[in-house]
Amino acid sequence: MSDLPAYDLDYLKDVLIRLLEIPSPSGYTDKVVHLVGAELEKLGIPFELSRRGAIRALLKGRQAPDRAVVAHLDTLGAMVKDLKPTGRLSLVPIGTWSSRFAEGARVKILTGDFTYSGTILPLKSSGHIFNEEIDTQPVSWDNLEVRVDAAATCREDLQGLRIYIGDYIGIDAEPVILESGFIKSRHLDDKAGVACLLTAAKAIQEGAASLPLNCHLVFTLSEEVGTGASGILPHEVAEMVAIDNAMNGPGQNSSDYGVTIPIMDESGPFDYHLTHKLLRLSAEHHIEHTRDVYVHYRCDAASAIQSGNDLRTAMISFALDSSHGHERTHIQSLEATCKLTLAYMLSEATFQRDRQEMGPLDGFSDQPMWPVPKERGWG
Repeated sequence: MSDLPAYDLDYLKDVLIRLLEIPSPSGYTDKVVHLVGAELEKLGIPFELSRRGAIRALLKGRQAPDRAVVAHLDTLGAMVKDLKPTGRLSLVPIGTWSSRFAEGARVKILTGDFTYSGTILPLKSSGHIFNEEIDTQPVSWDNLEVRVDAAATCREDLQGLRIYIGDYIGIDAEPVILESGFIKSRHLDDKAGVACLLTAAKAIQEGAASLPLNCHLVFTLSEEVGTGASGILPHEVAEMVAIDNAMNGPGQNSSDYGVTIPIMDESGPFDYHLTHKLLRLSAEHHIEHTRDVYVHYRCDAASAIQSGNDLRTAMISFALDSSHGHERTHIQSLEATCKLTLAYMLSEATFQRDRQEMGPLDGFSDQPMWPVPKERGWG
């Protein structure tokens, strides 16, 4: 099928790079909120902010029930834990990621007054000093420190620079888009998802597409610390799809150049009917896709359900190698993500009955449970 609105991959790449250039560890997201808000204003899409800055935009549809598509603006990061007598900083992570991937990272220390650059280093970082000990130092946040790119050789120097315990540390993304289509960067989780959602919204607006349902575009602020989509969804939303990453690697079934639709993550199964709808839409629109199960993973759908929302949830995943590390995706996977997002936004309600919060058994959904063929000798 070729009835989806045209989408702008150059816009996707441009907005992705601009998103990645802004540090936005969980808790320090105001700047990226302003960027996304400005993009929505350019697209003529009305939106509003929560007190903390979560964004809820609206593409008007023809009828109820409402749906939502969610991506998160916050990323992994770190925080200053102590000012060391050597003029360096000890740190703790924001979000769940290994100190293995922090070693050597270039960073920005966000003091509120000034922004300093720096580098995260192991305590024993020079082979010319520590010889083979640099290879035996355990992988641990306690064995890392931040070297500040400023004149600081003692704790008092750091205080003079107005660097304090509790200051945020943004990890430089250092994005690169290669001619091969690969995109390398930190924080593709989930800024690539945000870029895909904005690109889909742009296609809807420019194509003057008529949506069957009100579609809320939701950009959350605290997914990496577990509370993402809690408290931001309108009461009318009956179904929600999160856009986030699919893990490439052993034991997974992700699509490296397409979209992956997970059936379950560590918080439990996604909604059967909404998930299978995404699978059908992928097939109908000839979108490369696979299905998978995520074991060590949770997304905005979990926080939406756990905060008391009664709604169907599912997930669209773009390919990501070395998630929460040195990440890489491919433009074909982001394109497939845009296409499936568009197909979903343009689809009819999964169940019209979902307009009612509570209702009778009559008309309730059903799941197939066919009898076992006797000729196979089962049962």
